[in-house]
Amino acid sequence: MADPERTTDDRELLDAYSEAVIDAVERVGPAVVGVRAVSGHCSGFIFTPDGFVLTNSHVVSRERAIEVAASDGRSFRADLVGDDPHTDLAVLRVSGTAPLPWATLGISRGVRVGQVAIAIGNPFGLQHTVTSGIVSALGRSLRARSGRLLDDVIQTDAALNPGNSGGPLVTTRAEVIGVNTAMIQGAQALSFAVASDTARVIASRLMRDGFVRRSYLGVGGQTVAIPRAFARVHAVVAASGVLVTSVDRTSPAAAAGVAEGDILVAFAGETITGIDDLHRLLTEEWIGVGAPLVVLRRGERRDLLVVPGSVASTN
Repeated sequence: MADPERTTDDRELLDAYSEAVIDAVERVGPAVVGVRAVSGHCSGFIFTPDGFVLTNSHVVSRERAIEVAASDGRSFRADLVGDDPHTDLAVLRVSGTAPLPWATLGISRGVRVGQVAIAIGNPFGLQHTVTSGIVSALGRSLRARSGRLLDDVIQTDAALNPGNSGGPLVTTRAEVIGVNTAMIQGAQALSFAVASDTARVIASRLMRDGFVRRSYLGVGGQTVAIPRAFARVHAVVAASGVLVTSVDRTSPAAAAGVAEGDILVAFAGETITGIDDLHRLLTEEWIGVGAPLVVLRRGERRDLLVVPGSVASTN
């Protein structure tokens, strides 16, 4: 026979969970929009009072005809403000309309594994679909469509389907902690969102410039192993580095004296273990700023000074 007290407690717990999800959806849901372009459709959400929309780059990049469908059934023309394929984020602007509901980007650094995560979007064109689950892991890395590694990704088991991407990932406090970006085809309960702390920085740069600037050296390379004994002799911490396979003749790397066959092992005091490390370190802050670069060349260590150049995000 069932324990009446336990049954009542379970019902109360379920009601509390349901009420929390319902409250979050009612507060954030009106800001969620459907985004339609020639290349496809996805979700998005208005994140400022003046009609800026955050969505995915891979659907709207280079598109001229973009339509945004609000949760109340209205449709509006939207302009592409800018996009960054390296994070799969884009900002649109809905103009010439009355004020629309908007949701604020929350702070993702306080998110905990196990807390409730709610995804709102338009999978397969089914507007305002809600799925919920938990935060499964934090600090994941995900390969963007551009090939660049995206860090600080939130993993959840809230179901995502085609068209869901670009929508918000929300806590029970109605805080947007991520932008849904991908799911693993064929896998179950394996979804990812760009953390809101990352999205906030990218969105502000897109709104300011229309693109995201990053620094660059001007080399082509591949990750290679460094023999342990060799690394020990030259006081190199890393067990691998970036073998330079090409150097652009007019690049910052060429000006610094980097040559084909060099192995890059440190930049600005940070260890380089591979291509992804190098991409991660070449941020906007290093544009035009001299930084120490450690290379291994024909069995010897060389300490160079490089001044990274500027490159804008492009597809």
